[in-house]
Amino acid sequence: MSLPPTAPESTTTQTLATAVLPRRVRKVLEHLLSTVSDELERHLTTMLAEFEQQLFRLADHARNPGAESVHLQTLRTLRLTRADLVPRFMAGLEANLARMGRTQGIVPSAPSVAAPSAPLQLQAQHLSLLDDRELDEETVLQDMAVRQESRASLTIHLLGQRFGVLAGAPAFDADRLPLGPKALCAIMRDAAHALQLSLDARLLLYRIFDRRVMTQYAPLVEMLNLSLAADGILPSLTYVPLRIRPAPGAAAAAEAAAPGTKSSRRRPPTRESGDAQRPHTGWLGESSGATSRVDEAAAFDLLRQLLSGRRELIGKLRPEPAAGTREQLHTPDVVGALGRLREGASPATTRSLLDIKQALLAQVRQQRGRGASLSREDSDTFELLGMLYGQIEREVRPESQASTLLRDLQLPLLRVALQDRAFFVRNEHPARELLNAVAESGARWLDQDDVDPQLLQPLQRAVQQVVQNYDGDAAVFEASNRELQSQLQSLARKAEMTERRHVEAARGKEKLEIAKQQASEAITGIVGEQRLPKFVRALLQQAWADVLTLTLLRQGAESNEWRQQLEMTKQIVAMCGRASGTADPGLAPRIEAALAQVGYHHEEATAIARRLTSALDDDEDDPASRTELTLRLKARTRLGEDADKRKVELPPRTPDEQARYDQLRVLPYGTWIEFVTNQQGDLVRRRLSWYSPVTDNALFVNQRGQRVGEQSLDGVARMLARGQARIVTAERGRLVDRAWQATLNALRSFAGRGERPAEPEAKA
Repeated sequence: MSLPPTAPESTTTQTLATAVLPRRVRKVLEHLLSTVSDELERHLTTMLAEFEQQLFRLADHARNPGAESVHLQTLRTLRLTRADLVPRFMAGLEANLARMGRTQGIVPSAPSVAAPSAPLQLQAQHLSLLDDRELDEETVLQDMAVRQESRASLTIHLLGQRFGVLAGAPAFDADRLPLGPKALCAIMRDAAHALQLSLDARLLLYRIFDRRVMTQYAPLVEMLNLSLAADGILPSLTYVPLRIRPAPGAAAAAEAAAPGTKSSRRRPPTRESGDAQRPHTGWLGESSGATSRVDEAAAFDLLRQLLSGRRELIGKLRPEPAAGTREQLHTPDVVGALGRLREGASPATTRSLLDIKQALLAQVRQQRGRGASLSREDSDTFELLGMLYGQIEREVRPESQASTLLRDLQLPLLRVALQDRAFFVRNEHPARELLNAVAESGARWLDQDDVDPQLLQPLQRAVQQVVQNYDGDAAVFEASNRELQSQLQSLARKAEMTERRHVEAARGKEKLEIAKQQASEAITGIVGEQRLPKFVRALLQQAWADVLTLTLLRQGAESNEWRQQLEMTKQIVAMCGRASGTADPGLAPRIEAALAQVGYHHEEATAIARRLTSALDDDEDDPASRTELTLRLKARTRLGEDADKRKVELPPRTPDEQARYDQLRVLPYGTWIEFVTNQQGDLVRRRLSWYSPVTDNALFVNQRGQRVGEQSLDGVARMLARGQARIVTAERGRLVDRAWQATLNALRSFAGRGERPAEPEAKA
């Protein structure tokens, strides 16, 4: 992945006023430019002020006079040139929008006449693959653009749809958006070079640009979408990949208590009403970032009502003898007894929550000389947490380290739940976040290589800190979870970097595949109906197609080199088809040189060039030499041969499969999909990192960002329709949320109020 290339400076700056655009499109783009300019100019001015302060501070704290002199000289240069940055940045924005009319198909561009160029003089005094300084600068800007693209992927997707309407073309991806994150970074790079600063100073400026300007990119894209919608460009466009019908008898308590769900009877629907069904894109153990604004006390009371219904049903099925009157323990007494139980806890007493409850009552009986019981509310807390733990244990591998850590967390979580009922109804509760991170490290949908070994030590440290230090102060959970989330975010960033490298490789393969298709189509179009020997056709479709493919990849379809290769192809076809009487004596050496560029040895290139410049039929050619050359060609690895796999012809998609296919093509990058791996129903979770609408290939990575394979969108759609795969939604993305939903469904079934479907079956 690289930033858009810098266009050469011209004497005439491209503007919307001079661009060949339809009148309404120009009006919309002018309004859009005014909106984005006002917002960005303010942030850029703040950025320059902070940059100047940073340079002064660096000069003031310099360790030697030389460094101080460099910073002061940079500061003087900045004060002379800083007035140019904002106008250049705004001119770059306008030029990007103005070029849309020329490059994106709103109106056809006039054919350009290439000026004759002087012969290229190659100097081999110093050769290098890449300038290290350019690499540093490019890497900083790329990281910045990719980070903002991932944070605002949904709004960028909507903006690309609207720009596609403006251009009269397919939807723009983030790379082609005139106001996309990569485009803004490229504009900033050009504007920064105009300041005449050193590389170190520019890198410092880019970091401040990231902090002051690009952190506001997500709300800026929201503003652009609203501006385009106000101008009538897809005003009703929204994004809801999954829709489900609410169960007709769903209990209000479960709707209020379930994380990420909304109760229409308790408050009016909001703009985020579909958030629970949006695709899940978070990494392993990360905080969901969601907030639930439910009445926590009322929600817990409703949960207790469901528990009461469950208890009544169990009492009817299994009546218990009436017990004598026992003293009920107050909640502080229960919490204190659990604290003392922690000090003398042994593996036998922490086997399950039921064991903890029995050990607690036995301890009270021993201390007081008489039996005691828990209050109904505390008993419900034990029962709710026990049901939640039971569901979590179903999704955690019993042999994993997470299983041991979960048992260690039982006592602290009990004390938290007894003192803070929000634990059950607030999904961003610190104790709940910690529980989720620990549980997900041993989830059944993880392969052996999915969990980073570096995660185990932070998890153990976080659990140990809570077990040893928690004594009623929620700050212990907050501090432990904050430290753990910092580690998880670091691992997530590392996974994103690994994932990005695989995405870049997949995009490179896509470009190669597209170039191969274009090369093959060009050869087919030139050959047309002409009769050529079979061996010549095979050479054209193999060896010469590789030459054309490499030319397209390196130079592009608008280059002089590509036009020269096409002209050579026409000469080859004319010569081998006996359409030309005289042969060009310079054609064979040019063919040999072109074949050498794609890796053919001198002998092979000479033999192929001789055959492509002769008018011999197959029966006139030497069979031995033709057979030898054919065997050599078969033994060679062609350009991009691993990507050129034969596609199996499949039957047409059913309506359900087609709906799933259409749904996949609008999913945001990073969506998690669970695949069934065997007949026992075991699952493995994979991240849809990237997919190509051109080649239909989809790249999947694991929780560490490592590539686990490529599949076609068509194949994934068929698996979704057959139930062999399912899209993970935000509501069920985290393990603790899945377990809580299962707990609520169990309570609903006991209360006789029906059960929500385990997985939404509605189609996008």
